[in-house]
Amino acid sequence: MTYVETMDLAVRVIETAGVAILVVGGLVAAGAASVQAVRREDGAYDMLRKHLGRVILLGLEVLILGDIIRTVAVDATFEAVAVLGLLVVVRIVLSFAIEVEIGGAWPWRRRAAAEHPARGPHDEERRDGDDQSSMNR
Repeated sequence: MTYVETMDLAVRVIETAGVAILVVGGLVAAGAASVQAVRREDGAYDMLRKHLGRVILLGLEVLILGDIIRTVAVDATFEAVAVLGLLVVVRIVLSFAIEVEIGGAWPWRRRAAAEHPARGPHDEERRDGDDQSSMNR
């Protein structure tokens, strides 16, 4: 087996693992949410979204790993590097969007959101207005 064939096989295994993570993880998340819904427990939909988001993030990471190995070890052309760069940018945007969906806040604002869960983006203005109205009483 040549080096290129070995790397190509490794990439196929990694990509298969990435797809398996997406399929199995999606089925497990759907199954867990279904059980929770059948038991009429609250939060089945939110739990499904959170778990699916995590599964998608992990699956994308593994698939990107395969793309990186293919680009570096097998197909080191300018076009392949450009496609890889585009895929990484798309993955970063998707990761941020999914992180916001899972955590409810931008990653760099997560601590503040956890400390003040009822706060919205305009609460600072409301608090200032509330302080003024309470002072006028």
